[in-house]
Amino acid sequence: MKNITSPLSTFILLAFLLVVLFFINLSIGSVTISLNDTFNAIFGQEVSHTSFEYIIWNYRIPKAVTAILAGSGLALCGLLMQTLFRNPLAGPFVLGISSGASLGAALLIMGLSLFSGSIAFSLSDHLALAIASSLGSFLVLLVVMGVAVKVKDTMSLLIIGLMFGSLTAAIVSILSFLAKAEQLQRYVFWTFGSLGDLSWNQIYILMVMVFVGILVSIRCIKSLNSYLIGENYAKSMGVNLKKSRFTIIAATGLLAGSITAFAGPIAFIGLAVPHLTRQLFNTTDHKILLPAVLINGGIIVLVCDMVAQLPGSVKVLPINAITSLIGAPVVIWLLMRKKNIVF
Repeated sequence: MKNITSPLSTFILLAFLLVVLFFINLSIGSVTISLNDTFNAIFGQEVSHTSFEYIIWNYRIPKAVTAILAGSGLALCGLLMQTLFRNPLAGPFVLGISSGASLGAALLIMGLSLFSGSIAFSLSDHLALAIASSLGSFLVLLVVMGVAVKVKDTMSLLIIGLMFGSLTAAIVSILSFLAKAEQLQRYVFWTFGSLGDLSWNQIYILMVMVFVGILVSIRCIKSLNSYLIGENYAKSMGVNLKKSRFTIIAATGLLAGSITAFAGPIAFIGLAVPHLTRQLFNTTDHKILLPAVLINGGIIVLVCDMVAQLPGSVKVLPINAITSLIGAPVVIWLLMRKKNIVF
């Protein structure tokens, strides 16, 4: 009974913390809104200022929802990749899928101007940027999945994915060198990542993508648990290695590609959260880890967003910088305690 109630109580505590942080996140910003006004605005009650309801529903709730979706999706990507490759330092970017999204954004922001001779793109057109990033990640995903069918060795697939990332990074570097200062600045701003500025329609699309990725991942729980012992054991358990690897990569590509397309590259969440979750629950069972990383990922990104917001200030720090500031010490700590990593 102890093994059942302990994770359950931890889940209840984490879910409660997620809800609390969600409401606190809504009250923090350039305009401070009390928790009472926040609740009243959400549930249609009278607020102390008429603009509060508009701010909460059109800016802060979309940003908080995006933070939860991005954090949950990237954390799940990290769990999938670390288990598939049995590598504690694997993350959602190892297959080059997010690099493909960055390449799509770079081609739109910097590439078009090289041929047209003028600024052909405005960052206000977030939908065009999301489409370009999605196409870039989708094309890389197709190539990686094609390679996954041909390659039998998982480690070779990891190396090939890293090479795709290096290749796309090289193309982006060339575009950056040839681009004008204004286009280069716009691309750099995109690489900072952003949880805001998404319309509800874009959030609905992202939500569908993340939910589909989660559902596909749930179907892989048995395969993921068997991969922990090794591919030979997984094969002896009746797991179709090619099919399961293909499915895991597809789920990772869908999650990482869509999140990068809509929110930009967000570092270290996929790398750090799975390890923190394993330490917290002290288990390698993906029936527990999978929902746990979803909750923890949402919690971590909500906290990072609250730090980035600089309460009471109109300035907002890049979310990618804040996640790196928090994630990098965690990775260093894990490397120093590498013998204690649960795998």
